[in-house]
This record gives sequence, C-alpha cells and structure tokens, in this order.
Amino acid sequence: MSARGAGSVGSARSAPPRVLTVAGSDSGGGAGIQADLKTMLALGVHGMSVITAVTAQNSLGVQGAWELPVEAVRAQYRSVVDDIGVDAVKTGMLASAELVETVAELIGATDAPAVVDPVGVSKHGDSLLAASALDSVRTKLLPVATVATPNLDEVVQLTGVRVESEDGMRRAAAAMLAYGPRWVLIKGGHLSGDAVDFLTDGSDELWLRAVRLDNRHTHGTGCTLASAIAAELAKGEAVPGAVVAAKEYVTGAIEAGFALGDGIGPVDHGWRFGAGDA
Repeated sequence: MSARGAGSVGSARSAPPRVLTVAGSDSGGGAGIQADLKTMLALGVHGMSVITAVTAQNSLGVQGAWELPVEAVRAQYRSVVDDIGVDAVKTGMLASAELVETVAELIGATDAPAVVDPVGVSKHGDSLLAASALDSVRTKLLPVATVATPNLDEVVQLTGVRVESEDGMRRAAAAMLAYGPRWVLIKGGHLSGDAVDFLTDGSDELWLRAVRLDNRHTHGTGCTLASAIAAELAKGEAVPGAVVAAKEYVTGAIEAGFALGDGIGPVDHGWRFGAGDA
C-alpha cells in the first residue's frame, strides 16, 4: 500500500476550529488578510477570508486602496458561513460606512464571538477608514463585538479621549465600552516604556505587560494580535485567556520581525517554527 493510501485508511481527520477574517488585502503581505491567515495557520486554526478592499501597499506605505462592492462582501461572507460555518470572526479594514454597516449586520446574525479591530490608519499613517464611517463603527459595529482592540490613535478617533499615560487607559476603555462591546483591549504600544495593554469588560480588569523590543519592523502588529485573539476564542478560550495567549504570540512575532523593502518590515508570523515568515 502506498504511503498516501496508508494515510487515508480510517475516518477523515476532524476539521480544526474555523476563523473568518473580514478585512482588506495587503499586497506586501505584512498586514491585513495576509497577516490574519498566517497567524491563524501558526495557531492551529483554519483561516477563511472575506476581502473588503484591495490595497497597493509595501514597506513604505499605502499607494492606493479600492473597496469591494457591498454585494461582493456579503456574498463572500454568506458563502463561507452558510456552508463551512465559523467559530470566530475577526474584522479589520472596512473602509466605508456602507461596508461597516453590512459587516455589522452579518456578524450580528452569526452565533460566534467577534473580534473587532477598528482599523483607522495604517502603520505609515495612511487613512484606511473614511471619516464618514466612524459613526457607523460606533453605533453598528462595536455593539456586536465580543472584543474590540483599538490602539490609542483609534481611541482618539472614536471617542475623543487622548491617552498620554497608563493612567488614562481606564478612561479610554470606559469610553469605548459605552458603545457596546463586551470587552475592550486598549493597546498601549504608542506609549513610552513597557508595551502595556489593558483589558476590561467594565468589571474585571487585566493588565498585560511586555518589555518594549528594539525592533522597528512591526508592520501588521494590530492585525496579528486581533487574529490571534480570534484564533484562541475559536479554540474555546475565554476572553482573558485568549488575550494573554495572543499577547505572548504577537510579542514573539515582533521580536522576530525582519527588514523587508526600504521601510518598515513585518512581524514574523512563523517565529515559533524557526523558519522565517510563515
């Protein structure tokens, strides 16, 4: 019997947990859909995708972005969820109010935890969300989020709260929770000192600290963290445990981040395999 035949004897292997990312494509491979799927592979879940926008993007910035029609986004989502099913959903770049509202409606009707990364600008400062879409994020998308993962710039965009130190992170979290997500993870990566994140549901609190690493190649950090949280939720972890595991994974990915092109390189999604970027 051939090796292939021997491996096929018996019942088929059961499928791993299923995670769906609803986000934009990064042609440079460091963030967006590409980072999400690499993260999911590294963490042992089956990654699936709904592409909301296509970007021309590299290590220097975003040179162009084109959102997909609502009909295309809705069709991708229904195609995956209605046949394959899903154990967790993660959102990233949604570009416009119409797309935000469509995705919020789809997630709200899906019985699975949702991690919302309210992407506003790229690592290079390029806008990835129309100003007119901010209210839709506040009133439609955040209320269906199991976990929202804003960085400090996104907190300012959405709430007007400006965080200058760790002391302000509770205030930022309260302002975000007012829009309805069950949990909020305030990412403090833009502060000085240790890399500190703050997780709360308004009652329970968890501070996550990691030594700030001397590596400028951090493209895709936010996408990677949100996808890692979704992967852990899909495996059955509760939110605090999922966030702790995701923080550990992304810290290792940042430490192993590598130069690519002439600008900011990506984190290394395959750092645990010791074989470069997955």
